[in-house]
Amino acid sequence: MSLVWRGSPELEFRRPGPADLCRAVLRGVPLALLLSGGLALNWMVRLVERPLCHPRTPVSPGITVVVCRVALWLIGLRLEVAGTARSGPGAVLANHSSWLDILVLNSRQRVVFVSKAEVASWPGIGALARATGTLFIRREARAEVAEQARAITERLGRGQTLVLFPEGTSTDNQQVLPFKPALLAGLLAAGAPEGVAVQPVTLRYDAPPSQDPRFYAWFGDMDFAPHALAVLSARRRGQVRLTYHPPIPVAGRDRKSIAAEAERAVRSAF
Repeated sequence: MSLVWRGSPELEFRRPGPADLCRAVLRGVPLALLLSGGLALNWMVRLVERPLCHPRTPVSPGITVVVCRVALWLIGLRLEVAGTARSGPGAVLANHSSWLDILVLNSRQRVVFVSKAEVASWPGIGALARATGTLFIRREARAEVAEQARAITERLGRGQTLVLFPEGTSTDNQQVLPFKPALLAGLLAAGAPEGVAVQPVTLRYDAPPSQDPRFYAWFGDMDFAPHALAVLSARRRGQVRLTYHPPIPVAGRDRKSIAAEAERAVRSAF
């Protein structure tokens, strides 16, 4: 199964001028300091909270929420929210368009991402993912499906809200791909706690004026550095609309019907 979507021409960014580079530095340096400082603080707090805090009430996720809210402000991305985020054990099922999705979803609630294993080795993003407790899985390894389901069930037992991207890859944010139900197995396993539900969530980015509508999307074989430079050097601000749809209880349901209903909900906000 391919994990890279190439259904849209990749973005081409113009060569940045002196003013663009200046804006990128003025935003990028504080952003790097914020993320690195937040990362260090998160690691230190996690060392202390393990023996002192109950596993269901850690302190460190709150640090992540604050850091990501400030990061969006520094980047210059306005956030508009509709609906209410659900709390408690369960999962967020969201469409996936960009590395910015991590900041956006983390800025509104305490969540734990389920991500492909390669992300753990990515510079910057990988460190942030590891620090926030991301569950890494190998999606191509069919033999590990049962183990992956057990890992998800164990996280639910801690009361965590997991973030799943059931499209299986990132897109140009102009469409929603069919949701794959495979990762939902852990939500339906016998060891999962009672009351588990999934909440469909739509992320829709509006590009800055005069920019390509796909400006914030990061997909296909696009390099991270040119995309990040374009985002940080943008003269005008864009916006992301985050829509929380009504939760879907999983009791008595099967993976395919849950995935199909969540997909319909996510599409409804496009």
